[in-house]
Amino acid sequence: METPTIVLSKDKEKSIERKHPWVFSGAIHKIINEPPQLPKNGELVRVVNSKNQFLALGHFSDGTIAVRVISFNDEAIDQTFWNNKIKAAYQVRESLNLTQNKHTNMYRLVHAEGDGLPGLIIDYYNGTAVIQCHSIGMYNYRNEIVEALKNTYPKKDLIAIYDKSAESLAKQNQDSFSNEYLYKTKEPNLVGLENDCKFNLDWINGQKTGFFLDQRENRKLLADFSNNKKILNTFCYSGGFSVYALKAGATLVHSVDSSQKAIDLVNENVKLNGFNENHQSFTSDTLTFLKQNQEDYDIIILDPPAYAKSQKAKHNAIQGYKRLNAMALQQIKSGGILFTFSCSQAINRKLFYDTIMAAAIEVGRNVKVLHHLSQPADHPVNIFHPEGEYLKGLVLFVE
Repeated sequence: METPTIVLSKDKEKSIERKHPWVFSGAIHKIINEPPQLPKNGELVRVVNSKNQFLALGHFSDGTIAVRVISFNDEAIDQTFWNNKIKAAYQVRESLNLTQNKHTNMYRLVHAEGDGLPGLIIDYYNGTAVIQCHSIGMYNYRNEIVEALKNTYPKKDLIAIYDKSAESLAKQNQDSFSNEYLYKTKEPNLVGLENDCKFNLDWINGQKTGFFLDQRENRKLLADFSNNKKILNTFCYSGGFSVYALKAGATLVHSVDSSQKAIDLVNENVKLNGFNENHQSFTSDTLTFLKQNQEDYDIIILDPPAYAKSQKAKHNAIQGYKRLNAMALQQIKSGGILFTFSCSQAINRKLFYDTIMAAAIEVGRNVKVLHHLSQPADHPVNIFHPEGEYLKGLVLFVE
């Protein structure tokens, strides 16, 4: 069966020639398919310019982003292709000293466009690879991805492979999907290590793939500030920042989340690491907690969920970030440190910076920027796809 061909309008091939991995629907001149019809959602397609010259191969979707490119070479998308892609991603993590690290056994193996595989996330948790497909195209190649993982990892290092794609795919497709183990040699390890901190793992019921790996280096940085400090960790989820702070010698850590399930997780992780005495958790909305609590914290951490999941939500998100940061800046003691983050892809680094500056102006505090933060190296940003930089953070000294 011949692969459908996407023909771009004249002069619309420039971004693809610069290796940007998205083809927008507005750039398409026509689609050549037999019989004449739109390709199926997730179907492999060829992309050519107006002169019928090959540009790329990718997965088709009936949306604003019409094609997500998986190769700029005219090649077979077979098992060898997937073996090479997964092995290349593994080698990057190997170079980062993550694949055989006795202090850390959790990391991101595949970061979508950052690893040349748009729509695919794979996180590795102490022997279990958790796959999350964000496109039908990637989901269609699950079996090949499983084989590529088995071909890449030493047998002793790959206990199980779990597919957690159902929720993300259900939002864009009428079909029903289920999460399931695709491979399992024995019962998985449900405790992972990150810089010698222990965390309970739950990829079946937990958020995302089970843990927020993207804050690893920022948690490590927090530890450098935490000795003998009183710390507030808001939107704490499973308590990553809280555990690091306690391990580094914080005298008091308050963990706040509106979800009782999250509070249960943080309590379990604090107990797992043996730090019950200096910790207290609160099931509360963060803004409400900041209004009602008058503790003179040395450090406040603001790590909210994405306020803007689309460009349409950007204005409201900016107001939300400003209000949240203004309240924290107003409350924190003189000489305090604020760790503040945005994981909204629609909010770029400059806009986030300007929003925090506006919050500082509003409350009349003098603020110094100590660090600009981002996602770690196992969440790489493809230089041709700057949209992949989603995590922004600032460490601020508040006079």
